[in-house]
Amino acid sequence: MARVLDELVREAERRSALLPAFSPRPSEGRRERFLQAFADASRMHVIAEFKAQSPSLGVINENVSPEAQAAHYEAAGAAAISVLTEPSRFGGSFENLERVSKAVRTPTLMKDFVVDERHLAEGARRGASAALLIVRCLSDERLKILADAASDLDLAVLVECHNADEIRRALVIDDALIGVNNRDLDTLIIDKQTSERLLPLVPAHRIAVAESGYEGPLDLASVAPYARAALVGTALMRAADPAALISAIAGLRRSASPVNIQESR
Repeated sequence: MARVLDELVREAERRSALLPAFSPRPSEGRRERFLQAFADASRMHVIAEFKAQSPSLGVINENVSPEAQAAHYEAAGAAAISVLTEPSRFGGSFENLERVSKAVRTPTLMKDFVVDERHLAEGARRGASAALLIVRCLSDERLKILADAASDLDLAVLVECHNADEIRRALVIDDALIGVNNRDLDTLIIDKQTSERLLPLVPAHRIAVAESGYEGPLDLASVAPYARAALVGTALMRAADPAALISAIAGLRRSASPVNIQESR
């Protein structure tokens, strides 16, 4: 891992150490509602992201409240709302997650560099329905431990990958959404061909998510047969009318999913 990612992981470890001890939560159906939000395989779903800044772009939009932006996302029919909780490089917070979760009925995804069960528990306490797990940051053992902890907390998981080996590792986690991030976390460079190469490796019955760099439906046409959802952040945070952008992407009809590479073997 490059220095930036190393720092983000160390910061996540430090923050987790300050959180209350892990304890399971009774199911409230949040995990199931999150998964059901992507049940329709005939169209593209949008995971609309709220983030104030990023390591590569700096401040993106500091003039909109989490509640107002989330209301735009919900009104346009976003399947879920991703909220950055990483504070040091992304300007995120658990407070933003809680504010969004209380403001809308749309399920929320906690997006962070999760390395500890206590981090997941805090996300659940703040209203998340799902959490991001980044394969590159975790051993196979830790990935499984965190996925099991998420299930105990009634959280779904989006497992993020950037190469074929990481997809193989992610597919071991039953019912996880499988995300392909076009942004290389080592260099922060975006290459949208990453999703084009890797999404066909995800079996068609799994929910695959294309992440990073998408500006609208035209960008997503090449991955639509393989990705059931797109995670869109910067474009929505900068858009004069984020609801219109979500509606345009959500209007993208997916062709019948071809047989994916994994299933043809």
